[in-house]
Amino acid sequence: MKKQPIKLHNAWGHLRTVHRHRKEVMKNCFRAGIPLQGLLHDLSKYSPEEFINGCRYFQGSRSPHEGERDDYGYSLAWMHHKGRNKHHFEYWTDYNKVTRKMTPTKMPIKYVKEMFCDRMAASKIYMKDSYTDASPLGYFRKGNAASRMHPETAAIIEKLLVMLSEKGEEATFAYIRRMK
Repeated sequence: MKKQPIKLHNAWGHLRTVHRHRKEVMKNCFRAGIPLQGLLHDLSKYSPEEFINGCRYFQGSRSPHEGERDDYGYSLAWMHHKGRNKHHFEYWTDYNKVTRKMTPTKMPIKYVKEMFCDRMAASKIYMKDSYTDASPLGYFRKGNAASRMHPETAAIIEKLLVMLSEKGEEATFAYIRRMK
């Protein structure tokens, strides 16, 4: 299959979306008490492996990875991204010597916090004016991500997303700052 051409307006749109997303995650991470993770969040999106395909498949309403998957059935940019960013649960899989299968492992809490900040920010960026505090929880449940995570990790992120949905940002970030 022939690669999509890079259009200047798509490159500009992708760059703006990445900057807006990182800014929103950074704000969330500061509120969550993990400022360094906010500053370093998703820097791999500027690497050629991710940025070029991000420009090529930019749509503005969903992740460019989805467009790349539409064309190829997989996303090389996503595989690069998830392998370098510990706030993605997909990073936390390893070979289980007993089952001889790839198995989810429990995520350290600092990355679960960042994952929460990332999911909330992504929902705000892509949903724009239709975003509500219930949006990240709806996306999480619709994607069935919990079935692919370590059970303890899934329970923590779902608890935080339910809390956001029911109690709002202030209460949820106050809770996150106290988590160890």
